[in-house]
Amino acid sequence: MKKIDFILIADCAFYGVAVWCLSIGLLRYFRIGFMLAAILASFIAFAVAGIVFLLSYHRRLKRRLSKKETQAQEALLLHLALEKEERVRAALLTAFIADKKEAHCQDDALLVDDTLCVPRFTMQPLSADETARVIRAYGREKLTILCNALTPEAEKLAASFGVKVMRKNEIYALFSRTETTPSPLILAELPRKSVKRTLRRVVSKKSARPFFTSGILLLIMSLFTFFPIYYLISGSVLTILAIFVRFFGLGTENSDYA
Repeated sequence: MKKIDFILIADCAFYGVAVWCLSIGLLRYFRIGFMLAAILASFIAFAVAGIVFLLSYHRRLKRRLSKKETQAQEALLLHLALEKEERVRAALLTAFIADKKEAHCQDDALLVDDTLCVPRFTMQPLSADETARVIRAYGREKLTILCNALTPEAEKLAASFGVKVMRKNEIYALFSRTETTPSPLILAELPRKSVKRTLRRVVSKKSARPFFTSGILLLIMSLFTFFPIYYLISGSVLTILAIFVRFFGLGTENSDYA
């Protein structure tokens, strides 16, 4: 069972309470009894919170899966860049054969369906100089370079000589659809988010602006609602928290929380 995001629950609770306060205020304005108004407002609040939960949950789940796939791709390509060349060729050979290709190793390259495939996985995009060395060493007849990425100069050079390039997305798709991803991957364990890291993000100075904006908006809303106590209290708390975080918070960090 997947862990439900605390921020998602907080959002649903906020919208539910806000709608409840607005609903009971409107219902009481039309002289509906307090008990009946409270019951109707509760039904409305639960309905709105449920809708918010379903919409937000599916959006967050899709974003989380996309992020997970990106991390898996990065882990695979990092492995290919750090692994020994003969093991990289063996892994690629297994993947091509599982993909129903006629493939076998040929010196330090692979022959796949009569096309010479040369692996060149590096930490940085493949340079034009390295691309030129590959073209000079292997010729340019039915040549494909397997790599993470190429520099713009290398892209132009490969295109001018008619050399095909199999980039990271195609490499990841090959291993993924054939279920031949090497295991274990080098440095595959990515750091997980901890409670301490989450708290550091909450009290970072970049959080001051959204806290302050939310607090001011809630204080303004208290002027136009029949039950202003909730807005006054929550708005004041957020505004004070924004001031505190702005002066005493930690430095900003570039991590996202999706």
